[in-house]
Amino acid sequence: MRVIGLDGFSRGWVAVILDGEEQAISFHPDIADALSSPFDRVGIDIPIGMTEDGERACDLLARVKLRPYASRVFLGARRWIWEEFEERADASSEARRRGQSGVSCQLWNIGPKIMEVDAFLRTQGEADIREVHPELVFLRLNGNRPLPPKKSEEGDALRRRLLRRQGFRDIERWLTRARIGTGAKRDDVLDACAVAIAAREPVGHLPDGTPQLDAYRLPMQIWF
Repeated sequence: MRVIGLDGFSRGWVAVILDGEEQAISFHPDIADALSSPFDRVGIDIPIGMTEDGERACDLLARVKLRPYASRVFLGARRWIWEEFEERADASSEARRRGQSGVSCQLWNIGPKIMEVDAFLRTQGEADIREVHPELVFLRLNGNRPLPPKKSEEGDALRRRLLRRQGFRDIERWLTRARIGTGAKRDDVLDACAVAIAAREPVGHLPDGTPQLDAYRLPMQIWF
């Protein structure tokens, strides 16, 4: 089975490919380029499926599971905030006028990535492309014990150890020679590896059972 784990960064996407014994990393300017080669399943660290009010059961369940680090899950993705507004403050004001949560800087900044993936998925038919949250994967790999922040020295080291135990033999080279000059950060590479693990061997999803579908019939479900 050939799977791809994707994580976004400022200049594009980190792709980690697992295919039997093959392990590869690559960097791409857009989602179409990252998924231009054949695959059986893709995991991607970005919201798939959105509601009009930004509330998704999968996000709330993921936040509960990640306590005390619930804020590692962004909330509030809504198509209209990027379709109708060019400034975060204006979108946030309109959201509050509608009785919804405001638009955080973090959410606004990943908006282009969210909309890029959203547009791409609506053309993909039956392709197996699943939303994955890397922090849920790392939690699973760490025996459901909360991990330190990923940008801390301790958190980075622990995530690398967990990935090596999963057979990522080239992780140190990927973090140095392969990554340097791409614009991707260390945690982008580590997250893409975790997403690839969930694409290869998913053990669960939030919520359980049949997922809720959005207006474009995209499933709102987070795998890990």
